[in-house]
Amino acid sequence: MDPPEPNRTPDSAGTSKADFLRDFQACFFAMRRLASFPWKFLEKDLESCKSSDLISDILKHTCLHPVCRTFPPSVRFRRMFLSELIRRQEAAGCEPLDELYDALAEVVGAEVAVEFYKSYFLPGGGAVSLLENAALISEGTTGLVTWEAALYLAEWALDHQQVFAGRTVLELGSGVGLAGVAICRSCSPSRYVFSDCHPRVLQKLRTNVQLNGLTSPAVGVEELDWTDATEGQLTRIGAETVIASDVVYDPGVANSLVALLGRILRSSSPDVFICSTVRNQETYSGFKQQLGQEGIEHQVLTGGVADVFPYNRDSSIELIKLYKQSK
Repeated sequence: MDPPEPNRTPDSAGTSKADFLRDFQACFFAMRRLASFPWKFLEKDLESCKSSDLISDILKHTCLHPVCRTFPPSVRFRRMFLSELIRRQEAAGCEPLDELYDALAEVVGAEVAVEFYKSYFLPGGGAVSLLENAALISEGTTGLVTWEAALYLAEWALDHQQVFAGRTVLELGSGVGLAGVAICRSCSPSRYVFSDCHPRVLQKLRTNVQLNGLTSPAVGVEELDWTDATEGQLTRIGAETVIASDVVYDPGVANSLVALLGRILRSSSPDVFICSTVRNQETYSGFKQQLGQEGIEHQVLTGGVADVFPYNRDSSIELIKLYKQSK
């Protein structure tokens, strides 16, 4: 069994009911592992009140919430979630809650699909909802799920909206689109170009852009292969800010990425940010070495980000800004 992930907020006496419900809701719609949910607050409430009122409120914020009706998490996840709520309610000796059992009955016989939705709530209201795949690697690509570096980059963007406001933004290797949709919804870019090269990823990306109400010409999705992107394509996009997340995972892929970044920086002077989860230090160090060989300097951006989305904050995530090497 995996160790529990750290909760987004501590389960302490100072946690309010509203904070608890918000965090519980965030974990549910992002489909976090059940061990990462803030259960202690619920346990204390059930122990002291012997009432199912808080569980009823949890249901209203999760399985009975309008977002769940439109963009439901996976059937398998909802079964596990509801079964855990029932187990804890029964263990506390509380009166049965009809709507809890009704919600479970609704998913017990439902078909398990390979695709489902994850949703991430924005500080200014509303949610980013994304169609994703159950498998981390599917159809020969890792681009059909949201990775942690994209969540970190989205949080950083929310804290640094001036980097995107009124600008043309190009995202490389957009995957399912979390960072880009969050930026479009919250940071007011004048134009945003999502890009990827895998046909299945591009199809999923276009679906998610449409799901979140983003339309042309302010938002576009382009096929951009790092090995053969043309000068004409890059000039036409005219990016003033370039971003990418979780794209440094394979030395072969890094070669073509670095070459493209060199071309972008030589042809214009955009702000370029790369966010990476450092899973293999040798691979990541090799990427930085290749940047230097291409004439690209980098600066590690330190400092915290606002705690907006639920993910494992113990992961080693680094954000760097790239520059043309000074002469």
